[in-house]
Amino acid sequence: MKKYNKYICIAALTLSVGLSSCDSYLDKLPDNRMELKKLDDAKSLLLSAYPDKHPAYLLEMYSDNTDYNKNPSWSEADYFQGEAYKWDDITSTGNDESPQEIWNSCYSAVASANHALDFLEKSGLAEQEESFDVIAEARICRAYAMFTLANVFCQAYDKTTAASLIGLPYPFKPETKIGVTYERGTLEELYKNIDSDIQAGLANIGNNYAHPKYHFTKAAANAFAARFYLYYQQYDKAISCATAALGDNASIFLRDWKSFNKLSSNGQIAPNAYVNSGVKANFLLQASYSEWGAIYGPYGYANKYAHGRVIAEKEDIQAKGPWGANSSMGYTVWHNSSLSKYFINKIPYSFEMTDVQAQIGFAHSTLPVFTADETLLVRAEAKALKGDYEGAVEDLNTELNAYSGGKYSVTLDQIKSFYSNLAYYTPEAPTSRKAFNTKFTIEPTTQEPLLQSILLLRRVLTLGEGLRMQDVKRYGIVIYRRTVSESAAILDVTDTLKVDDPRRAIQLPQDVIMAGLEANPRTK
Repeated sequence: MKKYNKYICIAALTLSVGLSSCDSYLDKLPDNRMELKKLDDAKSLLLSAYPDKHPAYLLEMYSDNTDYNKNPSWSEADYFQGEAYKWDDITSTGNDESPQEIWNSCYSAVASANHALDFLEKSGLAEQEESFDVIAEARICRAYAMFTLANVFCQAYDKTTAASLIGLPYPFKPETKIGVTYERGTLEELYKNIDSDIQAGLANIGNNYAHPKYHFTKAAANAFAARFYLYYQQYDKAISCATAALGDNASIFLRDWKSFNKLSSNGQIAPNAYVNSGVKANFLLQASYSEWGAIYGPYGYANKYAHGRVIAEKEDIQAKGPWGANSSMGYTVWHNSSLSKYFINKIPYSFEMTDVQAQIGFAHSTLPVFTADETLLVRAEAKALKGDYEGAVEDLNTELNAYSGGKYSVTLDQIKSFYSNLAYYTPEAPTSRKAFNTKFTIEPTTQEPLLQSILLLRRVLTLGEGLRMQDVKRYGIVIYRRTVSESAAILDVTDTLKVDDPRRAIQLPQDVIMAGLEANPRTK
């Protein structure tokens, strides 16, 4: 994990880095687990079945939410940030959000789930009813960690290609031997295994937790399942699970955006409120070792690669949508002349001091992994893909009304009219409409503009949370690397991530490849 020297102010943030290694999984024995003797021990072990690293920083850098902002005084946070932005095979290992740390964290979570399940099975407790919800949580946790890994290290799922694409090892038992040979299998096999765990977990998942927003409750598990089934192209299941999470009246679970937007956008007031466990909209929160809150947020730090003015004004938070100007939604777009960043301040940053004299410690953040708002848009998209346009527009408007504080709603005709008059994006003339290149057919006159509007609202709603890259991959959106001046002039286009580019699947950590696991393919 990464230690930081703490020096933070609005104008600047500097770091001093010291590294200590974290054991990788799948090439070494896991760390010594707690001794399990009773059911409560298994419950306690599942606290470590939730990853302590989140890929938001990595995926935001990788996605079309980032440009290279050219200014001699703007620098990168570290070497890792530049590698991620350039779609390089990342060699940096000390950063908390690197592929190495994401891999270690997720497979360590899988190991904890497997140890708990193994104990319950061998002890005979698995047959007792009081263990059913513990088993359910373990299986949902395992599925979630593997789903996170799939989103980072695999291509997007498609029914026609999944059997020919590489998956990832899916351990079902604790690792007890050194030198075990693992096979990656196919993406189809990986998704089937995740599906199996989700189905088993949903049947018995409970709500009896001391801190429910940091566990898979019924609502959180169904929100996870809804997103998974959307990606798995099983739209009826996505709709059903989203409805199970949201209930009969989704609006009562949505975030009170009007109140949130009134909070001070300076400092940590709004970010801390965004991830408050008392907010009904937050189904699952994830605490993470991360400096993403500082890199994304209102600090004079990491400005070289950032969500800047061109993207904000032309593509998302300050652009136009079929409902009107996004800049009139009610939120504050944070920016000033000393920063390249344009953002909504909602990703918290905190610092755990471990040595006051040396001023070193660990950076922390908390991210909302599943929310009512995003789950509602999952349902809207699934309905649109099924051809239920009326239902999709109804869900879109429910979210739009909440997000805009009651200012906006939109009709299907307005959506169609807006996109019929909006040119497709090019890197030199950007718009919010990016061409889809999917293997499945999208009806062009109604379905395509409706999907465009749902993806646009999700892009705005979840900016900074790492979800945009999955939409890029799922819809075959071509993205570019651009150099942008201080005055928002597009100076150069330096690279293109095409539909068939193997770099869409981030490369496995180097030590995992060296240990014998098959690497993701790359074009020579």
